Amino acid sequence: MTALIHTMTSLPYKQFRQNRHFYLWYDGTWALLLLAGIGLMAATSFRGIGPEFSPWFLLAFPFVLYTQIMGHVFVHNATHKAWPRSINRLVGEICGAWVVTRFASWEVVHQRHHIYSENAEKDPHPVIPGFWRYAWRTIFTVEEQLQKAYYDSFGDTPENRRYEKLRAVVSFGTGVLLLSFWLMLLGPAFFSAVFIPCAVLGGIFIFHFNWATHNGFSPIHDFRPVNLDHGLYWLGNRLFFGIYFHANHHKRPGVFNPRHMPNSLPIEPAHPSTEKQAA
Repeated sequence: MTALIHTMTSLPYKQFRQNRHFYLWYDGTWALLLLAGIGLMAATSFRGIGPEFSPWFLLAFPFVLYTQIMGHVFVHNATHKAWPRSINRLVGEICGAWVVTRFASWEVVHQRHHIYSENAEKDPHPVIPGFWRYAWRTIFTVEEQLQKAYYDSFGDTPENRRYEKLRAVVSFGTGVLLLSFWLMLLGPAFFSAVFIPCAVLGGIFIFHFNWATHNGFSPIHDFRPVNLDHGLYWLGNRLFFGIYFHANHHKRPGVFNPRHMPNSLPIEPAHPSTEKQAA
């Protein structure tokens, strides 16, 4: 019983480093749960919440988009154990499924970001000039970073490379099952007109958040965690629990809302002075 409680409450990244086959167990469990849900909906001829296009989709769109962004915010907080211990893992898993990444992948990649922040080789999303270049690079290096995390823990051997190929196939298949589950639960119309666009926009928002809060706008490439609280960032901090206070977050990752962190680090000015740019 103690082992089961540990498995269901400790963070995936910790288990990943302790168990070389963690990902097969993790994705395999998700795959079985998703197959059970898909099978139940198929057996009961469930047509989905929104099987046909409806005007109410327009009202639902901003709400779903907000929940997609908040899903990432809450997974992020779960990654740093900011929720009460009894629900931290549960929040991470539910929100990870909602944003179509799953908690383990989100957490393993993000923990590497904190360990190797701005390391061009090991940071999963080091800032580079140009937001869209940064976004595409981040998308296409996630799988590479998952593999590097495994090799860092267990060695880069031919056997482990074969294992990672298998793990990648299982992870991809589980991702397909997750999308299939949401398709059946939400219905084809709501899934295609609301859920998928909101998931994509939510992902772009998170990419931009990461880029902006690591000083991606710097004309001299002074990339580092910064606190932003001007213009739309001011609004974002009030809507999304202070996410743009990122320098604060890197200083104390476990704070749920870094905007309220005691002894806050300075806020980056909206328009850095010429003197500062040239410094």
